[in-house]
Amino acid sequence: MISFLISIAALILGYFLYATFLEKVFGIDRNRTTPAYHLKDGVDFIPLPTWKIFMIQFLNIAGLGPIFGAIAGAMFGPSAFLWIVLGSIFAGAAHDYFSGMLSVRHNGLSISEISGIYLGSWSKHLMRFFTIILLLFVGTVFMMGPAKIIDGMSSHILNFWIWVFIILCYYFFSTLLPIDKLISKLYPIFGIAMFVMTIGLILVLLTGEYHVPEIKWGNLHNMTSYPEQTPMFPILFVTIACGAISGFHATQSPLMARCIKSERNGKFVFSGAMITEGVVALVWAAVSMAYFGDVRGLNIAMETHGHNTAWAANEISLNMLGGIGGVLALIGIVAAPITSGDTAFRSCRLILADIFKLDQKKVSKRLYISIPLFITAFVLTQIEFDILWRYFAWSNQTLAVVVLWTITAYLIREQKLAWVTYVPAVFMTMVSATYILIAPEGFELPNIYAYIGGAFLTLLVILLFQNYVNNKQGNILKAINIWK
Repeated sequence: MISFLISIAALILGYFLYATFLEKVFGIDRNRTTPAYHLKDGVDFIPLPTWKIFMIQFLNIAGLGPIFGAIAGAMFGPSAFLWIVLGSIFAGAAHDYFSGMLSVRHNGLSISEISGIYLGSWSKHLMRFFTIILLLFVGTVFMMGPAKIIDGMSSHILNFWIWVFIILCYYFFSTLLPIDKLISKLYPIFGIAMFVMTIGLILVLLTGEYHVPEIKWGNLHNMTSYPEQTPMFPILFVTIACGAISGFHATQSPLMARCIKSERNGKFVFSGAMITEGVVALVWAAVSMAYFGDVRGLNIAMETHGHNTAWAANEISLNMLGGIGGVLALIGIVAAPITSGDTAFRSCRLILADIFKLDQKKVSKRLYISIPLFITAFVLTQIEFDILWRYFAWSNQTLAVVVLWTITAYLIREQKLAWVTYVPAVFMTMVSATYILIAPEGFELPNIYAYIGGAFLTLLVILLFQNYVNNKQGNILKAINIWK
């Protein structure tokens, strides 16, 4: 339990210390007019209260990741705590803050267009394809996931596909309507449910007879039932994505970059939402280990129920919180993915609008983009959920890689401390490259060959980036000098 409490304290300190440091590295301009004002259109560019923007950003990026991902990640043991804390502070907070603030500085542009500015046209085209595919995966996964949970909660009163249709209808309207008409009014309610759930679980852990494994050398090994089939590196670092670092976040930040009133609010909105999500992931990882007795008990329970994280989340919520608390927790579990799914489609609409330079003031222009998106998403619902989730997990972290290299290129050009994103960019490149080589949905190579191949691909990316920077912006070795 001590390790769990120290981990929460570390995340909070990470916000006040490291996030403040990142803000200084970026160099905010308190007097600069934000896109919410000089591009105000009454649809997407609308000044909103900072607390609402934070709530929307938090719920946008949370989804099922810090719950389902944390439960699955907890099967590895207390090592999950370390990744959540270190990943959230040194990778996620930097990724989210800079991607959000770059969008603010570039008139609310989507991350694909920003990548094109700093990494060249090839990156822009790659990112356009990648982000659209990722967002379609997210929207589809977060239609089916909540539908499954609601179907189970309601004892199958309605057909599963009826729930999918209801959620799809909500997504359609939330994608089309101005952001202050539906999203900004519903999200505070959903946010309260999420916070009640998290605080309730913390209190139960502290007051109940639960044992949370400590972070100590003897516990920092792979505790899954079949470690040779699920090597900690890279599987853990892809499994726990939204609770540490997630490329999906960079697709959501432009929504809030179009609503933020001042650059000084960026730290609270972007880094703050990431750190808050890290706390949620940490809590779910801890309760997963504690509720089932220990890490071994969690692994056995998950194997018995076909690795169904939705079942585990329901079981934990109803039995640890009981009654009203359990219902509120389940509302939070349902709300989290829905509030990511709706903005996934909205982000997709905005990216396509940026690509084709379509003004979004008229509903007809929004319909031109939205209708094909929802038709495609419905077709994707016919694919098995687990397959969609696995491809989402890898594409999510690969997107984070490109975003980190984009930010690094920006920092180099501005002669700022590029090491704050260069180091996590290298690490996450190795994670994504190794994962696609080792995973069943990838090339499924033997572990040793996957590690060698991952190292080779990472070195290749570093050299290509070095060459690009040398040709375009100067020597990267000077830019990442910590003493600069």
